[in-house]
Amino acid sequence: QPKWNQRRAAEKHTSPLTPNTHQPHKHKPTARAEWQRAHPPVFFLKTHRTGSSTVQNILFRLGEREGATFAFPSHTYQFNYPDSLHYLFPFISQGSSQFNLLCSHMRLDLREVRKVMPQNTVFITLLRDPIKTFESVFGYYTSIIPAFFSAHRAAANKGKSALSVFLDSPETFWDPKEPGNGLAKNPMSFDMGLNNQKWNGSWPEDLAQLEEAFHLVMIAEHFDESLVLLGALLGLEHADVAYLRLNARAGNCVTELDENMQEKVRSWNVLDTLLYDFFKQVFWEKAAQFGLERLKAEAARLRASTEKIQQKCVSKAEVPPGELEDLLRPLQTETATIVGYEVRGNLSLQDQGFCVRMMLPELQYHSHLYFKQYGRDMRALQPSAWKFLVSPKTLISWFRCVVLKLELNSAGHWVSRSRIRDPWIRQIYNS
Repeated sequence: QPKWNQRRAAEKHTSPLTPNTHQPHKHKPTARAEWQRAHPPVFFLKTHRTGSSTVQNILFRLGEREGATFAFPSHTYQFNYPDSLHYLFPFISQGSSQFNLLCSHMRLDLREVRKVMPQNTVFITLLRDPIKTFESVFGYYTSIIPAFFSAHRAAANKGKSALSVFLDSPETFWDPKEPGNGLAKNPMSFDMGLNNQKWNGSWPEDLAQLEEAFHLVMIAEHFDESLVLLGALLGLEHADVAYLRLNARAGNCVTELDENMQEKVRSWNVLDTLLYDFFKQVFWEKAAQFGLERLKAEAARLRASTEKIQQKCVSKAEVPPGELEDLLRPLQTETATIVGYEVRGNLSLQDQGFCVRMMLPELQYHSHLYFKQYGRDMRALQPSAWKFLVSPKTLISWFRCVVLKLELNSAGHWVSRSRIRDPWIRQIYNS
């Protein structure tokens, strides 16, 4: 599209979603300054397969409603991942001089984040039991991470699961020099910017720096309690942090691990175990400061608020991707089926906009907010930048999501129009 016509196209663009005017509490959606008056800036380190998509959705909804300025990647939906960020600023979409929210995937570099976000930024992240995290990472990224894919091919002739074959001799498949293998060992440590390959003398100091930097490290096994502490930190009410569990795999894609396999996972991910145990202790120290009885009562109130919203919004949960409309279909990988939600019918436009946002997958919501903030679509990466991230089939699935243009027709139903602009993507898609 010619440059002279881009502004006109942006002016004519129909927002993918109805205005986010649902007001479950006293804060009213106004101009961007509303966020600055009501909340501090927030940096959320989005870790892989820990439940972080659910937390991101909470921040997306809150930020959209209160006019926050997001620090978005200049390309796609993550910051140069899985490479380290030696310099973050070039990877941020320009057009803003100050950001309120940064919550897209990256490998942590505290110095670079601090260069971009204001001094009073609140740092938060989420960790999960290392055994559950690794099982989920392996299941989701089997066809993408080289070490996992090698085990997958080896398992074809052994009558065993790929995860079992990998855990029998992980060093056989894992090449630490392969850039795409970052998540193949101690994935949470890798996301946190730590040395995930082996223990070294800097680990105690690195943990101390992370403890000092992060105001809250949430624990997935105590998710509701974590959200209560998050709400207290940011001045939010229960309705603000009510949620639907997003980016979850279908039950038949989850591998049940016996004690022997659990021990192998723990041994391979010993640094993640150390990281998790350290911050779980820090979490309960913060919980004690908040008041354990108070925390228990507040978590119960949050669950009641969440259940009420779920009953209002969801007509069907754990819906297979083939039964979902484009707007609500999560990104799929070749080895994992990601389920979603079906929104309840007969809702007002205001309630429909609120409910759809509750269950909106990351890529669709990211694309919507990016266009809303910048008046243009996200730019696609060059092919070479994807080779360690996704397979071509997964890339096509992702790009289908990102280029969606979604409208609300006169009958109040969601319809979609897809466009494939990038010639390279179009060539793969048509082949």
